[in-house]
Amino acid sequence: MRYFLHLAYDGTLYHGWQVQPNTLTVQREVERCLSQVLRQPISTLGSGRTDTGVHASHQVIHFDAELPAGLEEATVVYRLNRALPPGIATRLLHEVPPRAHARFDAEARTYEYHVRTVPDPFSVAHSLYLDRHPDVEAMNEAAASMIGSFDFTSFSKVKGGENHYVCTCYEAGWHEEPGGLVFRIRANRFVRGMVRLVVGTLLAVGRGKITAAEFKAILLAQSRVDAGSAAPAQGLFLSRVEYPEGLVPEAAAPTGMPYFAGRPR
Repeated sequence: MRYFLHLAYDGTLYHGWQVQPNTLTVQREVERCLSQVLRQPISTLGSGRTDTGVHASHQVIHFDAELPAGLEEATVVYRLNRALPPGIATRLLHEVPPRAHARFDAEARTYEYHVRTVPDPFSVAHSLYLDRHPDVEAMNEAAASMIGSFDFTSFSKVKGGENHYVCTCYEAGWHEEPGGLVFRIRANRFVRGMVRLVVGTLLAVGRGKITAAEFKAILLAQSRVDAGSAAPAQGLFLSRVEYPEGLVPEAAAPTGMPYFAGRPR
């Protein structure tokens, strides 16, 4: 049988989601603990990769397994949370059709980037601190230019291994929150490194280094050298993965607040 597992993690100590040789990753720890709880080798596939130091308040993975007799899905979640390191937490396990795919069936993903404008020692590992409040209106004018379908080569890591760089962006904007800002971007897909490069370049707009019109020109130029520096990893969260109606239960919906933010934002 195939299952979807919904989980969250603090990426501070991990070299990203995906298994890599001789290094600690979230996927490696999840597969290790799943295999232990289910007493069989488990291989997983995630809805997307997160880089070193990036967090997830909603990640979705799928795997194939036969649950041991008498072991219910809720009990698997309970035992997993006891076995997993403190920085990883599972929320929900449920059966899906045999061909359901955590990555390819996802219709949209949302990322959030958290910025603090008030110093907060509890948020150091989960946000970027700015000592000056940026021009939010200018950043939102620039962000609005991404709505629609565009080639995001300008905001991708060089040689990212993508087949193409066209993404359809449904939402992109900065929002005030207590003590800072959050940038929220929702799209059908993301190319590698895209969100951190977008945020870094938008912050250049907010600091007055480039204009909103220049940001749009960078997007349309499809040239990586024109974009700004990538924002640091610690402020970024994969915050929501969406699937066709009926594939996942309503209980799988994220709460909307980062799991490991130190205190409510």
